Amino acid sequence: MTSRQTSGTPLSGPPAGLRERKKRRTREALLHAALELFDAQGYERTTVDEIVEAVDVSQRTFFRYFANKEAAAFAIQDAVDARFLLELRQRPLAEAPFEALRRAALNTWRGVADAAEDDVAAELRLRAYRMIESTPALVAAHMRRGVDLERRTTLLIAEREGLDPETDPRPGVAVAAFAGVMRLTGRLWGRRQDANVTSLHEMTELHLGLLHTTLLGPWRPA
Repeated sequence: MTSRQTSGTPLSGPPAGLRERKKRRTREALLHAALELFDAQGYERTTVDEIVEAVDVSQRTFFRYFANKEAAAFAIQDAVDARFLLELRQRPLAEAPFEALRRAALNTWRGVADAAEDDVAAELRLRAYRMIESTPALVAAHMRRGVDLERRTTLLIAEREGLDPETDPRPGVAVAAFAGVMRLTGRLWGRRQDANVTSLHEMTELHLGLLHTTLLGPWRPA
């Protein structure tokens, strides 16, 4: 055994940090390629073979990062949803439930904007959103995922408040109202020419702020 081997340093393979960066770059390249192909020729006509060919990797590599083609289509949305739930868990318990939801949503978009370089993240999200909205098979999956996110959010709000959502409807009502506003905001944002993370943050803040006056205040001028 050589002195190099006794040092405890592996003789082959890149350092752990480098391996993780390479994995991240590979996943990002696959995601970019998938969204480019989905956008250019349609989700249903795009195959996994075409995605991996664009990145020059194997199918095995693709399935190491994505369970299937649908998982790639929803990868960005899944990341945003996970960030939102994390932000919500971290909100102070002193905040009222809807205020916690509002601040968690705004912090999510602020964090996405801070992490983006040259607005690439926002551009990818916009492509993914428009592709999902125009693909019937993905619209159905999007609805299922939305229902699941509402359920998880309701459970989290109920836990924060020490309530049982099966017997107390308030967590579900609050989340249903919040989710409805967020869906509307997403649709309107996707139609804008300046659809980026900054405009999404601004629209989210505006629309959630309107919820109270819209539901409780008068609409007609005096």
